[in-house]
Amino acid sequence: MHVDIIHDGEARLQNFLDHMAREKPDALIQMGDFAIPIPENAMTIRTFNEAHPQVFHVLGNHDMDGGFSREAVCEAFGMTARYYSADLGSIHLIVLDGNDPGSPSNKGGYPSYIDPSQQAWLIAELEKSSKPVLVVCHQPIAGIYTIDNSQEIQGILSRFSSKILLAINGHAHVDQHVLVGGVNYLHINSASYYWVGEKLAHESLPQEVHEKYPALKFTCPYSDCLFALLTIDPESGKVSVEGRQSQWIGPSPTDLGYTILTEAEQRENLKPEISNFRIEGLVV
Repeated sequence: MHVDIIHDGEARLQNFLDHMAREKPDALIQMGDFAIPIPENAMTIRTFNEAHPQVFHVLGNHDMDGGFSREAVCEAFGMTARYYSADLGSIHLIVLDGNDPGSPSNKGGYPSYIDPSQQAWLIAELEKSSKPVLVVCHQPIAGIYTIDNSQEIQGILSRFSSKILLAINGHAHVDQHVLVGGVNYLHINSASYYWVGEKLAHESLPQEVHEKYPALKFTCPYSDCLFALLTIDPESGKVSVEGRQSQWIGPSPTDLGYTILTEAEQRENLKPEISNFRIEGLVV
């Protein structure tokens, strides 16, 4: 959601919650980069937490902006731990924290790593689960913008591919599906925008909006809130994703000359959309 950057975060959240109130899902999941735990965001966090009997949070790298620790964010969100598991009906939910420090290949910037102690916990969770598993992490484990030790974590998940329904992530703000080692990985797009950075700064909204939200000029915002509805049949392993389409507010990243992604990635994955998607069963 990025409520600290987007100009209409509360309206986007309410749009999502109104839609979910009609759909009546078993749980709500926010996948990270939701809100910095400052007093001004307390009501937004509370609104999400009180919208459903079962809500799940994932730690995003930007939730710690402003010097907040992961523990402080967990406390503000009401999380019992940085990474955790829960039984959700007939499936087992595993939520990972991709913000571990200590990566041997980190070259600066935000940590993007799952350390050995969390890996050991993940293996134990997968070994003992008798239910099909949904894996959730803010940072991608496969595809665009992966964590530093993506191949290592892919290897762990592939060992248990017969149990894993789907692994989903946020972070990259793209629309992408990849199949690696028998595991389906799905990028869930941002609710709000794609980040293009300082070199492509521009104003796509009225000046007064940009004055109030100064980081907005580094983004290409979506006109509508994006979110997805996952429907899972645990017995057959079938999963369907009902996504949403929007439009760019102002120029698109391609219009601005964005070049960090390849031309193919921009064409196929860089769009204000979460595609509809189906998995017909577990890959065994």
